[in-house]
Amino acid sequence: MRNVGPVIARRNEEAAGALIGYLPVGFPTLDESVDAAVALVENGVDVLELGLPYSDPVMDGTVIQAATQQALANGFRLAHGFEAVRRVTERVDAPVLLMTYWNPVVQYGVDRFADDLAAAGGAGLITPDLIPDEAADWIAASERTGLDRVFLAAPTSTDARLRKTIDASRGFVYAVSTMGITGARSDVDRAARTLVARLGEAGSPASCVGVGISTAAQVAEVLEYAEGAIVGSALVKALADGGVDAAGALAAELARGTVRQ
Repeated sequence: MRNVGPVIARRNEEAAGALIGYLPVGFPTLDESVDAAVALVENGVDVLELGLPYSDPVMDGTVIQAATQQALANGFRLAHGFEAVRRVTERVDAPVLLMTYWNPVVQYGVDRFADDLAAAGGAGLITPDLIPDEAADWIAASERTGLDRVFLAAPTSTDARLRKTIDASRGFVYAVSTMGITGARSDVDRAARTLVARLGEAGSPASCVGVGISTAAQVAEVLEYAEGAIVGSALVKALADGGVDAAGALAAELARGTVRQ
């Protein structure tokens, strides 16, 4: 098991911060999703976030929705998620988080899910629709297995909510840069700076910003004030348009944004 916290800390010592890359498992195929994830790491991505396709992806924008729907149509099953984690961690030395809506975990069984993810070498979970108040089962399972748990914070979160999110999280807090669904944007919302500052004041050891980041310049901008930058839709689009090589090439370009100026 490779936990996320030490990697983010190391990248903030030796560079401007960490680059986290998202891809959905099973898109365009299971084998290609594994190869693409490996290519991201080989081209400068520090932490992988692998999304589990789900039939009701309420946070995902159009690019990721289309990819996950194709994966589901191709026959994606939860077991493929654990298989992908195992295959990726056998090839590259980078932490792999699964990003999943909570219902599939409940249906699978929380303890069983935690055990299978840990056995596959996974680092933990990002749970966009699970709030700390309702996460007792997952907190207990992740404590038992040593898995990271990443909860989301939004610009609209109260100070009390931010403190609760920080206390429940392990690895980092996922700071949503703008309200709405995922997708590349020309301007990363300025609300992200304020949110990360509030998280820092509330005691967060590491905050990583996601939603709307698609260029090396935006990665560099985010790393001026956050410990990590998360890129998803832009990488998925590159994979869809140009295959594994294109995803790797974009990762290398994005990684330029982590170079300390």
